Amino acid sequence: MDLKEVMAINMRRLRYDKKLTQEELAERSGLSMRYVGSIERGAVSASVSVLGKVAVALDVDPCDLIRPPKR
Repeated sequence: MDLKEVMAINMRRLRYDKKLTQEELAERSGLSMRYVGSIERGAVSASVSVLGKVAVALDVDPCDLIRPPKR
């Protein structure tokens, strides 16, 4: 599993846990809803800056977004 996929899975899970829509996450992070959806599908690689914005919007440590899931 590559890092793009790991971030997609974690971002979606954390967003669901916070009961946020993609639109709400996009608004909180200052990103477009289309871009948030692309990250969650693993279609694009997020920059470190975007990783930070998403982490702040979700109120999590940026490492939580790129930490591989436990098996």
